[in-house]
Amino acid sequence: MNDLRKSAFSFQRGTRKTAEQDKQELLAEIRLAHSQWKTAQHHFEHALEKDEIDYAIYAVEAAEKRYEMLLRQAKKLNVTSAYHITAEVRG
Repeated sequence: MNDLRKSAFSFQRGTRKTAEQDKQELLAEIRLAHSQWKTAQHHFEHALEKDEIDYAIYAVEAAEKRYEMLLRQAKKLNVTSAYHITAEVRG
């Protein structure tokens, strides 16, 4: 999160977050994005109709992009976790 957006977000909430809280929130977002990606993959594997398959492909691609974006952000901020920062990031 860039500084301007981060301070605007903190201002809206009425509290100032510490860097550690930001890191923990980012890690939580990464865990959620990973779970959503795995769920989308599962739906793709079990899709039967053409429309279901099309939607599943879209959902997998969107979830994967979000997960990769969050991993890049964590890498940029040197946020690490033994649990999730293990996948290679494209690009």
